[in-house]
Amino acid sequence: MVSDVHGNAEDLARAGDGADALICLGDLVLFLDYHDHSRGIFPELFGVGNADLIVELRTARRFDEARELGRRLWAGLDTDRATAIEAAVRKQYAALFAAFPTPTYATYGNVDMPELWPEYAGPGTTVLDGQRVELGGRVFGFVGGGLRTPMRTPYEISDEEYAAKVEALGEVDVLCSHIPPEVPELTYDTVARRFERGSRALLAAIHRTRPRYALFGHVHQPLVRRMRVGATECVNVGHFASTGRPWALEW
Repeated sequence: MVSDVHGNAEDLARAGDGADALICLGDLVLFLDYHDHSRGIFPELFGVGNADLIVELRTARRFDEARELGRRLWAGLDTDRATAIEAAVRKQYAALFAAFPTPTYATYGNVDMPELWPEYAGPGTTVLDGQRVELGGRVFGFVGGGLRTPMRTPYEISDEEYAAKVEALGEVDVLCSHIPPEVPELTYDTVARRFERGSRALLAAIHRTRPRYALFGHVHQPLVRRMRVGATECVNVGHFASTGRPWALEW
């Protein structure tokens, strides 16, 4: 199981070795690497110096200044923003979806572009969002995307829309999502020094339906990677872009 792949196609191609299936919890796209500012769509378009600056502004939570910098940079391109981003994302998706083994079960992250996935997901990849699948005698439910934030990433939806997808799953053995349930220890990023958005609907479903596992990613350097919430083992499966290592669920 992997999450937050962020362009790491090389390790992704080996992530399913020895497993019955690979599960991917989203964020395939790499827009900007906060550790290596030379990697991603942003520095490819605007250079490393501007990437350094926008990371500095965002880290300081100076979001208005970061958005103003972005507006100036995008205005200076020969093409419009949407066209430039889509072309860059398509290039990444071609490599990443080609690296998925068969079978793969995947859902979207907050930086993904769901409308493009049908073009790249081959017959061995099943895309699920607000849907269930049985694997090895256990029912897995998938909820993709993130909730709205000042970062304004591509696939952020309202709390109400997200909660409806969680509700549609009903009772499952394994609850799979990109973002964590809203638990402070699971949502706090120790390097970014901020709380990421978690889902109250996921937390409510955990209390109500008591799945055996709740698995997620999104928070790259969490304060706590694993903890129990009632009867449920909640696990951040890891920042795959950085570690290159999948997390294994065995039974």
